Amino acid sequence: MGPRRGALTAGEKVQFTDRKGKKITDQLVAGGSTQTEHGLILHDDVIGRIEGAVILTVHAKREAQVNQVYPEKDRNKPWKSSRAIGGWEYAVMRPRLADYVLSMPRGAQIMYPKDIAQVIQLGDIRSGMRVLESGAGSGAMSVNLLDAVGQDGHLTTIELRPEFAKVAQANATLYYGEQPQWWDLKTGDFDSVAAELPEHWFDRIMLDMLDPWNRLEQAYRVIAPGGVLVSYVTTTTQMSRLAEALRTAGCWTEPQIQETLERTWKAQGLAVRPDHQMIGHTGFLVVSRAMAPGFEALRKRDRVTKDTSTDIDSLTEEQREAQIEELELRDISDRKLRKVLRDLDRQVGQLADTDE
Repeated sequence: MGPRRGALTAGEKVQFTDRKGKKITDQLVAGGSTQTEHGLILHDDVIGRIEGAVILTVHAKREAQVNQVYPEKDRNKPWKSSRAIGGWEYAVMRPRLADYVLSMPRGAQIMYPKDIAQVIQLGDIRSGMRVLESGAGSGAMSVNLLDAVGQDGHLTTIELRPEFAKVAQANATLYYGEQPQWWDLKTGDFDSVAAELPEHWFDRIMLDMLDPWNRLEQAYRVIAPGGVLVSYVTTTTQMSRLAEALRTAGCWTEPQIQETLERTWKAQGLAVRPDHQMIGHTGFLVVSRAMAPGFEALRKRDRVTKDTSTDIDSLTEEQREAQIEELELRDISDRKLRKVLRDLDRQVGQLADTDE
């Protein structure tokens, strides 16, 4: 299913962008229209055009009329009718995949493009691969995985909630114009559905769920040796618990953990600065690879004196004191301490001299 080119046709989605950068994504329908803050965009004016064309809005007469039931609403807000005046310019383009994902109808919270891009890159998900996904949500990750593996590959998605599966399926169908034939969307819990899948068949696994640490056994059964597991979690407790479960299992390599922060910039003449708003933390990506059956993952040996698992609140007073002594903190020498105190005395003395 190749990229769409040429004239815009009814049924496909387009993106309208005005001079202020405001974007509206809508599906073209013969005889239809798109409501904007500055009138209506008539779809018949768009169908048959090519990307990059500029469309003018028309006067939205129905909105410009005074509200007959509550006329005070429009009298108190005179700008409402002025917004319906046409003549506002919008450039029309086919949306990028990132634009489509952010604008598509959603039932569950979607993954941001910045995280999706990292999943594709760190998971090494390429054309022709067999990928297992758990947690379709609204289909943002599914559409990107379908695009990454292509028609020569195969995507199997497991979604617990049937209503979310319907949302994801509809969004993918709208994006491709038809149901992707290389996608197998299944409903049910991960362990039950994965138990029926072939052993060591998948090249990559993507988990987007609340408790991925409880799914590692079935994940290892269906992934091929050397396959990459990528898991998306949103909280530090989930991230920590998953990392420890991967280490405890012994059949997964040392997990790599990261998050991505996104900040846009303004560059206009000499006014070059970062935008005030940015997309900060959205989630963590935990990446690991499957060892061959019968082989234990290699681990870095921790120092004997370094305890990273004992909760200090569970210790007695004597045990706490003993542990504090074992902490690898650099004690300050007496000579260094005397020097610091002399410097501070001198600086405080200078404050006193200034006050006089």
